[in-house]
Amino acid sequence: VQLQASGGGLVQAGGSLRLSCAASRRTFSSYVLGWFRQAPGKEREYVGAITWSGGTYYADSVKGRFTISRDNAKNTVYLQMNSLKPEDTAVYYCARNQRITARAYEYDYWGQGTLVTVSS
Repeated sequence: VQLQASGGGLVQAGGSLRLSCAASRRTFSSYVLGWFRQAPGKEREYVGAITWSGGTYYADSVKGRFTISRDNAKNTVYLQMNSLKPEDTAVYYCARNQRITARAYEYDYWGQGTLVTVSS
């Protein structure tokens, strides 16, 4: 199983960006897909997750600004980020798990990460 995140880049504060995470196998649809981020010098932080049926959960820091969705036919999960702030700057990772959890160590497969930089 491989996960590959893409779509990062440089954006101004207040702007939007959409990240994608593509899986290599059809087992994608049975799993929870989570998004995490890690800023320089900081620990990896939970952003949110989506269940196989489309239920979504978010960290308080992104609630109302970020939206997670998935397309099981394309084996892809998306992270739509709006109203971006400089503190959203981080490397964003997608990861797979059996259940919803904010604990990074419970996720068994991780993508390579994509860098999001928000300028002020």
